[in-house]
Amino acid sequence: MSLDWGGDQVSRVLFHTAGTLFLALLAILGTGRSGSTETMSSALVRAYQNNPQLNAQRANARVIDENVPQALSGYRPKISVTATLGQEYTDIVTGAPGTARLHAAGTTTPYSAGATVTQTIYNGFQTANRTRAAEGQVSTAREALRIMEQTVLLSAATAYMDVLRDTATLEIQRTNVRVLEEILAQTRERFSAREVTRTDVAQAEAQLAAGRSAVAAAESILNTSRANYRAVVGTEPINLAPGSPADRYSPPALGAAIEAALMENPNVTAAMYGIDVAYLQVKINEGALFPNLSIQANAQYASFPQLEVPQNFTTSVIAQLTIPIYQGGSEHSLIRQSKESLAQQRLNLDVVRNQTRQAVMQAWGQVQAAKAQITATRSQINSSKVALDCVREEAHAGLRTTLDVLNAQQALVNARVQLATAERDRVVASYNLLSALGRFSPRVLGLATNVYDPLVHYRQVRDAWAGIRNPDGR
Repeated sequence: MSLDWGGDQVSRVLFHTAGTLFLALLAILGTGRSGSTETMSSALVRAYQNNPQLNAQRANARVIDENVPQALSGYRPKISVTATLGQEYTDIVTGAPGTARLHAAGTTTPYSAGATVTQTIYNGFQTANRTRAAEGQVSTAREALRIMEQTVLLSAATAYMDVLRDTATLEIQRTNVRVLEEILAQTRERFSAREVTRTDVAQAEAQLAAGRSAVAAAESILNTSRANYRAVVGTEPINLAPGSPADRYSPPALGAAIEAALMENPNVTAAMYGIDVAYLQVKINEGALFPNLSIQANAQYASFPQLEVPQNFTTSVIAQLTIPIYQGGSEHSLIRQSKESLAQQRLNLDVVRNQTRQAVMQAWGQVQAAKAQITATRSQINSSKVALDCVREEAHAGLRTTLDVLNAQQALVNARVQLATAERDRVVASYNLLSALGRFSPRVLGLATNVYDPLVHYRQVRDAWAGIRNPDGR
């Protein structure tokens, strides 16, 4: 049976369809857009400035900064002042039995004031090692901040591309529904003219129902992606500009990428600092076995410490040497424990290096696979277009059925959706590789924002001798 597909009408519909699908893919394929747009760079800037997880990690780094002045306090003297004031009644009788006795009674208001200064001279280098350990903890906290920065920025880039992909997919599915509605209307007209059977109408109706279901599913996925974008970036995803790969920031060869990651990845450097801190903790615990030498200076003034003594002023300087002999064995246990922790940190470094190498290789493979997938999917789209045109012509000649046309149309839609997904995967994979290298940062990307410098707060508090007000080192 010959099928008449409406000639110019169907051609106009398909031309409109192709144009709409092309526009739907602009966001993924990099075509320019008019009006005010949100770019990938501006979205990353928003996430870098406003993401609460990242701001919390910055606060944690400032918390760790305070470990250094706390450790340095061991070098500084400890000064305390005491004072007393009260009223005292005294009644004294002196003299041996059988002799004249002296009686004295009176009420006085005694008071005293004194100052004590204590300075540690030697404590087995525990203060020096605590200071270096605290500095190592600060360095570890900075690397943890870099890790969080990369995590947040990668999440923002992924959410950005997810919205672009799902927006394009939704438009593709909506356009597909419009095409299927036209096909169903024409099929019903031909059925009324007894040119096709009821089976053709049912097949067109079923395909249209499936298309509408795909639209509903695409809308749900897009809403989820938009909510995720809002959680990471902090704003609604409106008028997003196309995203592009970040290949220019990565080495050109896999071997160079692995070598760079083992030097720059913050997980690796954090593990290295962890070894330093664990080593210094061993030294701190060993310091408990050494003698402790301190000097204490004291000055005390008292008024009427006794009824017959109106004033009393004393000063003293005392050196105290303490040599630990045996403390129950706890200090020896702490030394053994800290040595095991040091060995654990060294093994952890090997684990992190292996994980980093694996992450780089995986991200590199994803980039290459995404490139190949884009090439193959574009070829698939071209072939699907040709196949759809041929099926239409064959259906016009009576060699194909309505179902054949519907299947060819669906194959083209599927190919376009796959291209949108492949383009998204291509961009996200490049940012995954950048994160694995340890280079996903505002400085490397050249983002237009003030880069948070943890050194500012550290320098403000490191040598602070006193003060409870937090500096604005942000």
